[in-house]
Amino acid sequence: MSKKQDVWQGTLALMVLRTLEMQGEMHGYGIARRIEQVSGNRLMVNYGTLYPALLKLEQEGYIASEWGVSESNRKAKFYKLTRAGQGQLKREARQWAATTDVIARFFATEGSPS
Repeated sequence: MSKKQDVWQGTLALMVLRTLEMQGEMHGYGIARRIEQVSGNRLMVNYGTLYPALLKLEQEGYIASEWGVSESNRKAKFYKLTRAGQGQLKREARQWAATTDVIARFFATEGSPS
């Protein structure tokens, strides 16, 4: 079994936005678990990184939050994607695709070591 990796810098916001787009309103713990699940449990979401990222996304207007009660009957803050967040997700997804395309070109060049 391989060791879980921390989420790569700069990708957490993209994963949070996509998770909220796909799953709808969720609390922070649920977002973290979903990201780990989608990664096949290869990524580990650090709460010391997640909650500041959620706060930043909320301050930027990409997500909104409100207090509610979780499945375990505990008070929890629930996050949802805003219209601005939908636009940001599209922009970030395009940027991510372009970046990964550039990196892939470096590994696809002829004569590269195996």
